[in-house]
Amino acid sequence: MTYKSARLAAVVVSLACAGCTMKPPADMPSGPAAYQAIPVKVVDLAVGTVAPGDRLSIKVLDEPELTSDQYLVDAGGIVEMPLIGDVTAEGRTVEAIRDEIAHRLGQRFIRDPQVVVSLAQHHREVFTVEGEVKEPGRYEVASDMTLLGAIATAKGTASNARISEVIVMREINGEHLAGRFNMDAIRLGRVPDPQIIAGDKIVVGYSAGKGAWHDFLQAAPLFNIFYVLK
Repeated sequence: MTYKSARLAAVVVSLACAGCTMKPPADMPSGPAAYQAIPVKVVDLAVGTVAPGDRLSIKVLDEPELTSDQYLVDAGGIVEMPLIGDVTAEGRTVEAIRDEIAHRLGQRFIRDPQVVVSLAQHHREVFTVEGEVKEPGRYEVASDMTLLGAIATAKGTASNARISEVIVMREINGEHLAGRFNMDAIRLGRVPDPQIIAGDKIVVGYSAGKGAWHDFLQAAPLFNIFYVLK
């Protein structure tokens, strides 16, 4: 068997086996069950609250040693401040943090403290797109981001994408959630376009059938496939 005929045989075998690979687990939620895990709208998503990685500006009137715009909220959601120590910041508004700091300073250290807390720098909230998209990577999430918008941010699906097998993975309060979505059905308006939030991972599946066909077309000129098939 020549090299060219061997390569042709490999391509034909891959075409024959195209439908039997690269499928997600059978128990991956799809259809209505997918929207229970990854809803159309995350109604309880905290907006305007502080998160790990944020940098706070805390000003205490006439107390320069306590005043700084470099208070970093650590990975545990804590900001450390002189005199009073750790202050829980994650999931709270700057107003709530201000009130706690003023209360704790006033209890033992400063008479009637005047405290101002503001967000100096918000952490970059991102989602991840992997698999068969043109530009996989991490992207900044918008408040109204949806699955179709997320895929568009990654410059769309690649030629070998299995658009009926798009998986969204999410972690909420330590619980791992996932759903499988059909992008064609979403585009046609047959099913809703689910919301994408910070931390989500989107994986676009690989279509073995499309991949094998593209390999076939690329290999054809090497051995004059039209002559071989006569």
